[in-house]
Amino acid sequence: MEKVKLAVIFYSMTGTNYQLAKWAAEAGREAGAEVRILKVHELASESVIEGSPAWKATVEATKDIKEAGSEDLDWADAIIFSAPTRFGTMPSQMKQFIDMQGGLWAEGKLTNKVVSAMASAQNPHGGQEGTVKEIYTVMMHWGAIIVPPGYTHDSIFEAGGNPYGTSVTQGEDGKMVENVKDAVYHQVKRTVQIAGWIKEGMNK
Repeated sequence: MEKVKLAVIFYSMTGTNYQLAKWAAEAGREAGAEVRILKVHELASESVIEGSPAWKATVEATKDIKEAGSEDLDWADAIIFSAPTRFGTMPSQMKQFIDMQGGLWAEGKLTNKVVSAMASAQNPHGGQEGTVKEIYTVMMHWGAIIVPPGYTHDSIFEAGGNPYGTSVTQGEDGKMVENVKDAVYHQVKRTVQIAGWIKEGMNK
């Protein structure tokens, strides 16, 4: 069977969602997918970024990662989004990227993409679920096929129990619970598996 093409698209300010994206890319490759890890365009000014050591360090760490474009969505069979929460919704950087896909949408090229999403916030009730569900609302407009992790693996419970998508509580200490990586791996492998079933069925 032809390999599933997986695009892992993230926005990260302090490195949390970059780490989630790296795990997602690893899991995708382990599942046999052809993977592109991509960042969305940064909208904040350089002066603002310079004022935050963690933000500056993340920009430096991700400087060689390609920015996502419409061509990457067109290429992908499956997409994993990873973004922090901003007042209970996705950040403007991710929203702008999504908002720029009207051309692909109008051509029907986003229909039947297999998608899943992950999110982070600084406290347990900081809007992770709302952010993931907001991304999924857009995917419904695309006609995409949403693949949430649900409660299909013990790692989901151990990583916080979010059935919509792996979510992280990222405190000032910079630590994540131990089982987050396992939950990311399960979510991504499930997404790739279902994308493979759909791709095989469409090619018959």
